[in-house]
Amino acid sequence: MAATYEPKNILITGAAGFIASHVCNRLIMNNPNYNIVVLDKLDYCSNLKNLLPSKSSPNFKFVKGDIGSADLVNYILLSESIDTIMHFAAQTHVDNSFGNSFEFTKNNIYGTHVLLEACKVTGQIKRFIHVSTDEVYGETDEDAVVGNHEASQLLPTNPYSATKAGAEMLVMAYGRSYGLPVITTRGNNVYGPNQFPEKMIPKFILLAMKGQPLPIHGDGSNVRSYLYCEDVAEAFEVILHRGEVGHVYNIGTLKERRVIDVAKEICQLFSLNPDTYIKFVENRPFNDQRYFLDDQKLKSLGWFERTSWEEGLKKTMEWYVNNPDWWGDVSGALLPHPRMLMVPGIERKFDGPDVSNSDSSSVVNNSNQSHMIVPTPKNNPPIQKPALKFLIYGRTGWIGGLLGKICEKQGIPFDYGRGRLQERSQILADIQTVKPTHVFNAAGVTGRPNVDWCETHKPETIRTNVVGTLTLADVCREHNLLMMNYATGCIFEFDAAHPLGSGIGFKEEDKPNFTGSFYSKTKAMVEELLREYDNVCTLRVRMPISSDLSNPRNFITKITRYNKVVDIPNSMTILDELLPISVEMAKRNCRGIWNFTNPGVVSHNEILEMYKDYIDPNFKWVNFTLEEQAKVIVAPRSNNELDASKLKKEFPELLPIKDSLIKYVFEPNKKTSAGGVSK
Repeated sequence: MAATYEPKNILITGAAGFIASHVCNRLIMNNPNYNIVVLDKLDYCSNLKNLLPSKSSPNFKFVKGDIGSADLVNYILLSESIDTIMHFAAQTHVDNSFGNSFEFTKNNIYGTHVLLEACKVTGQIKRFIHVSTDEVYGETDEDAVVGNHEASQLLPTNPYSATKAGAEMLVMAYGRSYGLPVITTRGNNVYGPNQFPEKMIPKFILLAMKGQPLPIHGDGSNVRSYLYCEDVAEAFEVILHRGEVGHVYNIGTLKERRVIDVAKEICQLFSLNPDTYIKFVENRPFNDQRYFLDDQKLKSLGWFERTSWEEGLKKTMEWYVNNPDWWGDVSGALLPHPRMLMVPGIERKFDGPDVSNSDSSSVVNNSNQSHMIVPTPKNNPPIQKPALKFLIYGRTGWIGGLLGKICEKQGIPFDYGRGRLQERSQILADIQTVKPTHVFNAAGVTGRPNVDWCETHKPETIRTNVVGTLTLADVCREHNLLMMNYATGCIFEFDAAHPLGSGIGFKEEDKPNFTGSFYSKTKAMVEELLREYDNVCTLRVRMPISSDLSNPRNFITKITRYNKVVDIPNSMTILDELLPISVEMAKRNCRGIWNFTNPGVVSHNEILEMYKDYIDPNFKWVNFTLEEQAKVIVAPRSNNELDASKLKKEFPELLPIKDSLIKYVFEPNKKTSAGGVSK
């Protein structure tokens, strides 16, 4: 066994997250002579409250920043005389990796590479502990009686584990090529207090507290091994002091459990009937059946597991019962397949209340309650509202105004942006003043009275639709803010691959093919550029309609006032249904491009027939052809069908366009026999 290593100045990356926070707090408590610097960018699963036990220690320092910033990392290593790095920072949720794999590559591989290069350049690191995962070994045979040992082949099966294996290769290479004193750990699943509820155990506990079903991927037969967080923190302390340079250490347990059995045990803790409260959902693209580790090498250093499964699960349940709002609004994480990537964490000041020492309370045995099954303990501070605050641009616009009303109705704090989008300094001032969790961009030039205006005001159109939108997206990215961007679907037109009446709609990944208007050109251009911003959710709105038939921007209001109308089917957006969905998408941290229309198409004549049936039985109209229309407009108009299946999959309750028109627009405005409006 190597001699005991005694560090002086330790850098811990990602220590506002789950496992690393327990390691940091333990080292601070047990080693007052160590100086510890935490570097964390405060992503969605980070929380400064996780480090409350360390906050008052004179040998603790927190730095908010990204491990991908070489300048920052080099500065910290030199200015803090760092001799030891414990590298935990990573994207870790497998579900996220299937949809956001490039982000995992950037964080897990590139971020690790930046750290290694900084260690090589500064030449002062005596220990580099790289934290990996048991998933790099891939799936273990179901009948295997001996687990994977540290020399076993790496066979990752998902994007997350592949990036962790790739990072390991870099660590090994820097150890061999440059003599960097590296140690790698590969751990089983960890559970306990402070864990963000995208992971199974805290998710199931919070759902059980709410009396909601526990979703299980597949059939629940997958087997996992679980270690309590404090035992794992002790393992890292042992490896720090006694681990040998160049070695790999498994941190594991021989105690395995099927996912279905874990769900049943959590149901039992809350006196819920598993047959009622467990539901089976679609499996993820590849779900390893089993991970099994040989942990003898770590045990030879003197570590052993102290906490039984029963004791650890009970402690974990009691902590979440006593701290139900630790993470604020986690509704997006509680979904069967959460998408939480790259959203700012819960960054609260250190002088907030420390609720980590609250006494536990008893469990209420009432499975019929639909609210919290476990009441808030008496010693807990009052429950706070979810930590949401929206910054909305487009106050004077139609969508921006409606968004404000939705926020008021839902009790979501919000402010309208005061700055001009193309003025970066003004946007920065808005963000610093409002301190939002999400930014909504409903600003843009569409033209008054219509898009023909843009044909004669091209610089103004570019300034707002392109420069302004990109500036806002860039500033939001710098501040780790998700930007909900209301765009347009008027960038496509029916073509040979998407013929009129075929039901084949344009998908999110299709390239725009409509260049008939300058307005559409600018919107297509900025959408293409926004694909490079991973913090943007682009919503393609088309021919928006609302229940307010007096609004001149309402598509129905427009066509009822035209002398003549064309009759062609199009995808359209019912704002009364879809704008609240966009707010929910922000809560779920959706990103990328979405066709933001109701499924299906509806023609001008079909809408006017409904208008006649519900609103004005004496209404009449005249049709004319596209060729005739072209003679009275400056710029051609886009006609297309957008494929809304992606949105429908995320929100199964989304109504087809004609059903939505009736429910949200025509029924509320229906004329009664007495001549009034039925409400």
